[in-house]
Amino acid sequence: MEFKNTTLSNGLTIIAEINPSAKSMAAGFFARTGSRDETDEIAGVSHFLEHMMFKGTAKRGALEVNLEFDELGASYNAFTSEENTVYFAGVLPEFQTAMLDLLGDILRPAIRQEDFDMEKEVILDEIARYEDQPTFKMYEHLMASHFQGHPLARNVLGTPDSVTALKRDDMQQYFDRRYSPGNVTLVGVGNIDWDAFVAKADETCSHWKPFDADRTLTPCGGSGVRTAVTDPKINREHIGVMSPAPSAQDESRFAAQLLGTIVGDTTGSRLYYALIDPAIADEAHTSYDMLDGTGGFLTFISTDPRRASEALEIALGEFGSIMDAGFSDAELQAAKNKIASSATLKGEVPMGRLTAVGFDWVYRKEYMPLAQQIEKLFSVTADDVMGVASEFDLTKVTVLALGPLEGI
Repeated sequence: MEFKNTTLSNGLTIIAEINPSAKSMAAGFFARTGSRDETDEIAGVSHFLEHMMFKGTAKRGALEVNLEFDELGASYNAFTSEENTVYFAGVLPEFQTAMLDLLGDILRPAIRQEDFDMEKEVILDEIARYEDQPTFKMYEHLMASHFQGHPLARNVLGTPDSVTALKRDDMQQYFDRRYSPGNVTLVGVGNIDWDAFVAKADETCSHWKPFDADRTLTPCGGSGVRTAVTDPKINREHIGVMSPAPSAQDESRFAAQLLGTIVGDTTGSRLYYALIDPAIADEAHTSYDMLDGTGGFLTFISTDPRRASEALEIALGEFGSIMDAGFSDAELQAAKNKIASSATLKGEVPMGRLTAVGFDWVYRKEYMPLAQQIEKLFSVTADDVMGVASEFDLTKVTVLALGPLEGI
């Protein structure tokens, strides 16, 4: 493995983890912008814009964009979160230059009025479809409740009202505020010809005009409120629990990841044995979500409404037990093995490694080889994990219940 990086004259950063023995390569443009960078009036514009990137450019129509990806045999997609929008593709090494030409071109979309109007209906349909998915709906309500008054409370998809009211010029103005080359990182992983990679990026992207696209990092400790959203059409009670956690820039993020795994991994964790094994819940797991300047421990529980209060109290009891009595050496070792195995299996292919390399740079301007990441993980002590549990009290939670119950 070899890491290389450079910056174009307009501020676009280019990084690559080069592996000559890989049989493929993957690349992606990581734009540091998402729903937290919007306003309520244009909520959902980041995600809508992600769709519009594939609707054509000054050189290509929408059909041409998709046909070219297919002709390259590319595995390609994009996603939008509260903080980032990522456009990526994986191809055989001989298609590196053609793929970069296409990816770089779509990052400067035409945003034609006709395409905008047509895609707006697609977005509104997507919002409606996600509203029918209890887990997604519960997550969005939980984020809004926990981060109330903070930019992270904003729904990634937006609302039917905000998307309906959005105009084509609103999107163009948002693009002109956020898609500065200095706010975008081009990431490559796998069997990459570095010189050709940089040369093509320079040819395709050097004309992008730089401008300031900063982000205000407002602290948030979480609201700590308990809310129920009643929906009689939902048969199960879906419970979301969130508490503060270290940020993506915090060195204790490895300890936080281990704490989340010990508490609520999908197998063999505290919540598994307390809720899944005795059939009190059909889903119960905790994850650590590291964000820009903040973070959160998120727990999701799905259960029979008649046992919802019991399930929640058991979960909160497990959180308190960890803080009071800690955990065994075996639990810590198992958590380390799980995380290391997952990262290694995912990192065996360039497409699986791309986001890890990209987000290390986006959040911390650092490159960490997989071996070093695992070494850091295994160096975390029980005291380190307990330090996170103590500083970020797992029992000081925001709770959101979604289902037929009127309260929990």
